[in-house]
Amino acid sequence: MADVTDLSDRIQEERASLEELFLEIGRVIVGQKKLVEGLVTGLLADGHVLLEGVPGLAKTLAVSTLAEAVGGTFKRIQFTPDLLPADLTGTHVYNPATGEWSLKTGPLFANLVLADEVNRSPAKVQSALLEAMQERQVTLGGETRALPSPYLVLATQNPIEQEGTYPLPEAQLDRFMLKIVVDYPAKEEETEIVERMASTQGPPKVRQVTTLEKILELRKLLDRIYLDDKIKAYVVELVHTTRRPGEKGLDHLAPLIRYGASPRASIYLCRAARARAFLKGRGWVTPQDVKDVALDVLRHRVLVSWEAEAEEKTSEDVIEAVLDTVEVP
Repeated sequence: MADVTDLSDRIQEERASLEELFLEIGRVIVGQKKLVEGLVTGLLADGHVLLEGVPGLAKTLAVSTLAEAVGGTFKRIQFTPDLLPADLTGTHVYNPATGEWSLKTGPLFANLVLADEVNRSPAKVQSALLEAMQERQVTLGGETRALPSPYLVLATQNPIEQEGTYPLPEAQLDRFMLKIVVDYPAKEEETEIVERMASTQGPPKVRQVTTLEKILELRKLLDRIYLDDKIKAYVVELVHTTRRPGEKGLDHLAPLIRYGASPRASIYLCRAARARAFLKGRGWVTPQDVKDVALDVLRHRVLVSWEAEAEEKTSEDVIEAVLDTVEVP
């Protein structure tokens, strides 16, 4: 227990840089605490983030602000129906003067990549992200090139305008650690947004308050956070129940679930819970940490059936029922 206490003391010291990061982002982004915490959680836990919300909720601004505050390279890709995979990965270009081919890398080669309205491109383009997201590499012309570290894909999609969109394949959804649902700000927050942003000068300039090297150091510290075997068993039980709810007496949920969460969900739940504990200044994970991140980790992995849609039941409803049923250690 002494090691855990020492680790907590170290985390308390290191959190100062994160507090400064939150303050700097807060100079630009008003409110949206869940959005900002989700982005920082993804950065700390080395997991990609899918942001869903109507236009105008500062999703793109939050991502670019985070990139500037950590001193990382940032590229934004506007997904459209006519986009090609080479527009993401890059391509070989012929130089007539030298008679040689040279490689021109695409926008995937950055520390933070914003895939804006990712569901507006067909599957062949979305699939170009798969290798980059999972393997942190891109294959071009038979040659494999590593992507920068840290590497984070932050994708946005609009939930209300479905015409001309392509649903993300399950394999790609599963590669996002978190799916954050971004909601409207409160009236007081919106008043502050108007006061701060309703000028021709644009948002405040962002200062770099930490470095990519510091983020990589914090990741090593994150891996040392104590995760008890009982917590691991709790995580596995939660994920398993999304696949076979009947084993926990949730027979009424079985017809509502088309597919449960994959083993990757268990991995990401543990990593996100560790990040949550880090943000709370603790060297150990509690069951509440797991509960706090469970919806964001599972909502895009638990796919509901047509019957659930007919009953107006969402994946969030299913996950809440599982969280309420599985015994907390």
